[in-house]
Amino acid sequence: MIEVERLAKSFTARAGRRTTTVPAVQDVSFVARDGRITALLGPNGAGKTTTLRVLATLMKPDAGAARIGGHDVVGEPHAVRSALGVLSDARGLYTRLTARENVAYYAKLRGITADVCAARLQRFADLLDMHALLDRPTAGFSSGERMKVALARALIHDPQHLILDEPTNGLDVMSTRALRKLLAQLRAEGRCILFSTHIMQEVEQLCDEIVVVAHGRAVAHGSAAELRALTGAATLEDAFVALALESDRGLGIADCASAGRVFAEQGASSTSPGRDVRGIPE
Repeated sequence: MIEVERLAKSFTARAGRRTTTVPAVQDVSFVARDGRITALLGPNGAGKTTTLRVLATLMKPDAGAARIGGHDVVGEPHAVRSALGVLSDARGLYTRLTARENVAYYAKLRGITADVCAARLQRFADLLDMHALLDRPTAGFSSGERMKVALARALIHDPQHLILDEPTNGLDVMSTRALRKLLAQLRAEGRCILFSTHIMQEVEQLCDEIVVVAHGRAVAHGSAAELRALTGAATLEDAFVALALESDRGLGIADCASAGRVFAEQGASSTSPGRDVRGIPE
């Protein structure tokens, strides 16, 4: 399980002698549970990538807390990294190495034996249809081919938790289908998957829960159906835009007339246990 509580992170921007504090994340809270795929949605600049980098122990928060499998990202970074696989938008492959050598190198850093690495890589090659890639240098790989190698590398130490930052960027239909198949398999195994994307169709097809972030704050948390009901929108895209616009105006979804009508019609049972009217964990 991934737990985030009132996370905050700011950066300092310099222009000549002047410095300005720029808040990237101001108040993000959510829980991503095991055996579920949780989407992190937000406009550009909403704080999604900063949140994911804090979870991956790449930077420390200014306030709040985050835990991966019960391990604090600040106090127990090594335990967090052992329990976590990360697929970032920058695939970061060594282009002079083959796909197999890229994965084996990271497996060795993780303390994985050669036999175990070979068995796991065989499984990923089957699931991702990447047998033909294994012994080719990764220089010149397509976006989909790089994704497959980077995903195998992120999973080679068999982590319980997986973070994916816009994994389908630049992928063709076949590579996207292969990724979806693997994620469905990992969810069935009880893994905890946190998924950042801008593709609403992908979210509706894959994700069990959605966290909407805008202006550095978590503004809603629920299933696609719950968010549509919450905003009175016909589609998830319309619900997402409504939530982002309400954040632009400085309003919470609980202040909106549309949400009031939904809850008046459906009753308090529309909210999930342990969440407030927006779906944010209490």
